Amino acid sequence: MRRVVVTGLGALTPVGNNLHEYWEGLKNGISGCDMITRFNTEKFKTKFACEIKGYDSQKYFDRKEANKLDLFTQYALIASEEAIADSGLEIDKIDKSRIGVIWASGIGGIETFYLAIKGYLEGDGTPRFSPFFIPKMIGDIAAGSISIKYGFTGPNFCTVSACASSTNAIIDAVNYIRWGKAEIIVTGGSEAAINEPGIGGFNSMQALSTNNAEYKEASRPFDLTRDGFVMGEGAGALILEDYEFAKARGAKIYAEIIGTGMTADAFHLTAPHPEGLGASNVMRFALQEAKLEPKDIDYINVHGTATPLGDISEAKAIVSVFGESAYKLNISSTKSMTGHLLGAAGAIEAIASIMALVEDIVPPTINFKVPDPGIDPKLNITPNTAQKRKVNAAISNTFGFGGHNASIVLKKAEV
Repeated sequence: MRRVVVTGLGALTPVGNNLHEYWEGLKNGISGCDMITRFNTEKFKTKFACEIKGYDSQKYFDRKEANKLDLFTQYALIASEEAIADSGLEIDKIDKSRIGVIWASGIGGIETFYLAIKGYLEGDGTPRFSPFFIPKMIGDIAAGSISIKYGFTGPNFCTVSACASSTNAIIDAVNYIRWGKAEIIVTGGSEAAINEPGIGGFNSMQALSTNNAEYKEASRPFDLTRDGFVMGEGAGALILEDYEFAKARGAKIYAEIIGTGMTADAFHLTAPHPEGLGASNVMRFALQEAKLEPKDIDYINVHGTATPLGDISEAKAIVSVFGESAYKLNISSTKSMTGHLLGAAGAIEAIASIMALVEDIVPPTINFKVPDPGIDPKLNITPNTAQKRKVNAAISNTFGFGGHNASIVLKKAEV
């Protein structure tokens, strides 16, 4: 099969509005959490989230264009533009039918949907829906918008598997290049669910932290006092290329994707398998495809949402798969800083894993104070401060409601 490499990255996150700011924020253990500014939270159990800081659509789009785009699509266009520029692609010199876009969003245009229905219900019953209502809302529109902007006519679609969505998008992109269906694919994910139905819906499931008194430290994976995840928003974009194509054009190569895995828990709508069965299997399959042994992995960017059940399940899975090697690698949850970007989580966390390979630095799990006796104390969760170490191979894990599990194995670029 063709080899697949990463040649461009773009990020718009709660801890930085571009790739450099994002990575610096992670290395320095910056929390992206603050009180919600988007709506009045007086009657909501959770009053905080990890919003994009200082976001103004007018900096990126004219007013007319912005009105046609839900925030999740705006975020997708911004991150993908940075990634394309970072890749050094001379788009007009490449056959655009060989460039695809495989993008993800777990929820899509939830704010557009909410505002349209709210407006209708508060009106006189006359259906005054915007002609942009449907195209703003549907989950595939981000992929479509990127392809339209650049004229990419290769494979184009959206993956949806809850919080595993953008890792699934990356895996599909890898496979389409391996199969010779494209030379280059823009992939990643975006999400914008910090709004009334997003916060209210996850509150009703008791999935979100309600630690309003200590909101800056509320995202605390692996900590005994964790009480749920913190909502985040934003986008991450990756340019994937056929290795030979990238090499021929003299591209900068960040990393190679050498293994992928996808499994299902087949257990519960929202709860993980208590023994981490699906999580164990997905890492094993990814390692098998990568032709690596557990001892070859240096870092795992874990799903690590800070939910009471999820963190224990994933920790058990890591020990099950890696055995004694589990205690020699670093793991960390960058959600402790960014919050949980839902369908975009896999994309920004794959980027964090890639940058760990590039700089031999493992970003920390911040807000860790009280060990959980249910989590093996010998695991190095990279508590509170980044750690320097040689990172030759890394795994990025994402798991979603419905029991979806997706993992990728990344290898340091060959010099």
